Amino acid sequence: MKTELTINGEHHTLDADVRTSLLDALRHHLHLTGTKKGCDHGQCGACTILVNGRRINSCLTLACMHDGDAITTIEGIGAPDALTILQDAFVAHDGFQCGYCTPGQICSATAMLEEVKAGWPSHVSADLMAKPKLTVEEVSERMSGNLCRCAAYPNIVDAILSADEAAS
Repeated sequence: MKTELTINGEHHTLDADVRTSLLDALRHHLHLTGTKKGCDHGQCGACTILVNGRRINSCLTLACMHDGDAITTIEGIGAPDALTILQDAFVAHDGFQCGYCTPGQICSATAMLEEVKAGWPSHVSADLMAKPKLTVEEVSERMSGNLCRCAAYPNIVDAILSADEAAS
């Protein structure tokens, strides 16, 4: 099935079986291998990408469902010579160890920071009507869908808090 996708600002026409996950389309059909396949069941977050600005697990959705959508993968967030504030913070705070989960962590954190700016509360927000304030508990809750086998969580949280502070 032909599917039109805009990925990292570039138009792509994908011709793939309707059963092809968005993750497999990115990795195997479009050769964008920054997005990682972890569990392939939506439990680890390694495959997190942004679709129309919202974070999703790309292993849980079919590519053909995203005809016309704007997709951002880790390849579309910063560049080796022009890192985002968040990517710089991950480096500065050693927010990665083996690096396997890092693309999903950064995509998720990028969207999460936008959710906070938009005023979206989380399950640990004390006041659902107040603008959320990022704390260790808030970041931990909001990033709970992204697992790190190396247990770099304290560094990941510090990186996100640092990036939020630097962006403010």
